[in-house]
Amino acid sequence: MAPVNIQSIQKRFGQVKVIHDISVDIADGEFVVLVGPSGCGKSTLLRMIAGLEEVSDGEIRIGKREVSHLPARDRDIAMVFQNYALYPHMTVAENMGFALKLKKAGAAEITAKVAKAAAILGLENLLDRLPRQLSGGQRQRVAMGRALVRDPQVFLFDEPLSNLDAKLRVQMRGEIKSMHQRVGTTTIYVTHDQVEAMTMADKIVVLHGGLIEQVGAPLDLYDRPANLFVAGFIGSPSMNFIDGRIEEGVFRSEKGLILPLPEGSPIAQYGGRPLVYGIRPEHIRVATNGISGRVGIVEGTGSEIYAKLDCGGEEISCLFRERLNIRFGDRIDIAIDQASAHLFDKASGKRL
Repeated sequence: MAPVNIQSIQKRFGQVKVIHDISVDIADGEFVVLVGPSGCGKSTLLRMIAGLEEVSDGEIRIGKREVSHLPARDRDIAMVFQNYALYPHMTVAENMGFALKLKKAGAAEITAKVAKAAAILGLENLLDRLPRQLSGGQRQRVAMGRALVRDPQVFLFDEPLSNLDAKLRVQMRGEIKSMHQRVGTTTIYVTHDQVEAMTMADKIVVLHGGLIEQVGAPLDLYDRPANLFVAGFIGSPSMNFIDGRIEEGVFRSEKGLILPLPEGSPIAQYGGRPLVYGIRPEHIRVATNGISGRVGIVEGTGSEIYAKLDCGGEEISCLFRERLNIRFGDRIDIAIDQASAHLFDKASGKRL
């Protein structure tokens, strides 16, 4: 295990800069998720840590070693890819032990380490099978086992669950987190799925356009997003955003809808300025004599009801945890949890 320190990293492809002066510190044993939309630079950053992409500028340290220009084989890392990258002619045991075989490890050592990794990942009964005889989830566990037997200082995961169906993704992310809790190895995990990031990470790094938008614990990003991008990206369903201004002690939307100000809002400083009001769908409840809205879309899942309301011309998404008998066209009143509401500066996008 080792900390990873990334200082002022940049990456250029010709004249195009795709990573802009990124710095982040990852503690020994920490599980860090790099998350962001497609093209934000998260996989490129991971590949630079792995040594699969050259660093244009900056420094990467693993433990006490500066590794920015070392080949991948000398960095003491293990990487798990999206496409498994298993050798089709080798058994599960041979795939998992192949890296140790290349290092001239003894047969007894290879067998012991493979057996230990197989026990952690539930692969004991599959060691004699070929990859084509395995399901997608089993293949991904083999890829994880191959990384695990190497006992590296750092694990790197590049969107490892994106080829799996929804139910299996939930199962596998639990297995990856469980593996990390057992072995405690520093882990850097790339995904575009913010639910994966929220459920797995000790710390999340949100990337957008080759820049870091925010770094923090999952609930910090959820409760205190730094800007409109993070607020809209973290959380499912997405946060409601309503344009407007503070007037006479309330927030008035551009279409005239009056909303309660978040607790502790800086009324005097921002009164009259163009702002964006943010409220998550799960922080809205049905109320008596509240904000009136007409029901549009209604989607029930059994445990919750998702609905979109037209409130004075503003579309507001709501997520109700209680059982409600509402249908398209109904009119209901809602109340907003003021403690969970946010205001953002429209020009800069920053949370006030």
